[in-house]
Amino acid sequence: MSTPLSGPVLARAEQLDALDAILPFDRRDQLAMLLTDEDVATLKHLAGEGMGENTLRAFASDLGYLEAWCQAATEGPLPWPAPQGLILKFIAHHLWDPARRETDPAHGMPADVDARLRSVGLLRASGPHAPATVKRRLTSWSVLTKWRGLEGDFAATSVRSALRLAVRAHARPRAHKSQSAVTGDVLSQLLATCSTDRLADIRDRALLLTAFASGGRRRSELARLCVEDLIDEEPVRENPADPNSRQLPCLILRLGRTKTTAADDNARAVMVGRPVAALKSWLAAGRIETGPVFRRIDQWGNVDRRALTPQAVNLILKSRCEKAGLDPAKFSAHGLRAGYLTEAANMGVPLQQAMQQSQHRSLAQAASYYNDGDRKNGKAARILT
Repeated sequence: MSTPLSGPVLARAEQLDALDAILPFDRRDQLAMLLTDEDVATLKHLAGEGMGENTLRAFASDLGYLEAWCQAATEGPLPWPAPQGLILKFIAHHLWDPARRETDPAHGMPADVDARLRSVGLLRASGPHAPATVKRRLTSWSVLTKWRGLEGDFAATSVRSALRLAVRAHARPRAHKSQSAVTGDVLSQLLATCSTDRLADIRDRALLLTAFASGGRRRSELARLCVEDLIDEEPVRENPADPNSRQLPCLILRLGRTKTTAADDNARAVMVGRPVAALKSWLAAGRIETGPVFRRIDQWGNVDRRALTPQAVNLILKSRCEKAGLDPAKFSAHGLRAGYLTEAANMGVPLQQAMQQSQHRSLAQAASYYNDGDRKNGKAARILT
């Protein structure tokens, strides 16, 4: 049974209520107990500055963890700016060598700090943290320091050296957000489970096709897509070089703010053909004329006014995987994004065109999906065939 909130903690919880569209309500009380008044004020300021929902949610989560860790490790709140020694302590507590820990119990995170973080549900996995998680939290710490008008020591030589050495000692393969990409053949299997005229099937068919064809849209982008973001275009020819080929419907999706673009970047994705038809079928079947495109459907088959949550998008994909006889644990909504680029590479779509559709900013990241396709089909791998 949870302890009723009171005093300053209750006041912070009420302040966090103003961010209820961004921060999950079930975390409100926990964050209110972990954060300080200044932390909450910083988050509200960032929200007022128009920071993206996912970014702000990540900042709140990281800030809550940092405050809890600092309290457990130093018996005091997180200082601003953080001294260099505290940053180095954070790295040492989270990136350590399991082999050395066997002979040196003092290596890594102390047992009492570990126990306190586990008692509040902020530490679950055993062993050192993933380097990507540590780097993200350090980045959040650094950015939040700057937002407070302060200078930190995150770029100090000793910090960069300690992080580099710790990551090297902790070397392990980079984990993918989705173990398996949802490529064209997998997508076909998922769509085969959406073969009836039930509203859920019509919606999920449109969701999967839209997510894939628009460049592998992120689940948060699908969740907030609105009818007002859809722009009908003139039909296009199936074969642009043949004026007698059949015409296909064309639709533009205005993406607004994404992980890699700002709201005023005018980011767009284009869809042609079957995905457009599936999306319009869903809008007609759901009688959706304004507001969220992808919505909840209650147990009686009624279409809700509320949008699907990003988590619901992920659960829908996993549910379709299970129905298709695939292992849901191997797939996530991010697999649609990886699958789009993988499929584009296999079809010989120029990388620049694929990146324009997917809105990838990192050439190296997008190219990684192309490298395997190029190498499998190139001469370098076929010298002895």
